[in-house]
Amino acid sequence: MTQKEDELNDDVIQWATYHLADETYGINVMHVQEVLRVSEIAPVPGSHDYILGIINLRGNVVTVIDTRRRFGLPSKDADDLSRIIVVEVNDNVIGLLVDSVAEVVYLKQSEIESSPTINNDESAYYIQGVS
Repeated sequence: MTQKEDELNDDVIQWATYHLADETYGINVMHVQEVLRVSEIAPVPGSHDYILGIINLRGNVVTVIDTRRRFGLPSKDADDLSRIIVVEVNDNVIGLLVDSVAEVVYLKQSEIESSPTINNDESAYYIQGVS
């Protein structure tokens, strides 16, 4: 391909960025349904340690995941900046507890490098790349 063809095929993707343990991450905005302030989360006995519980979102039950714990990061209590990002992936709706939400950024596919090697193999599944 020519450089011009490469540029035409270099899709721009919008990412909703958020902070987690002094790092910035992003989720493709096409998966984000909404962002919520942290409210009461009902615990689910016997669930994985990274599952905080469930919330009622307009009559729908949404499982909330402690993203820090899921990525093997140190725990942190939710504060005024903490948010739940409600996402839909593969017809599943879940809430991700994050430290704070930042902004929407636009990145070309070519600006995203392969994801680094991560000690936590499960976390690597969720990471597409770095920018």
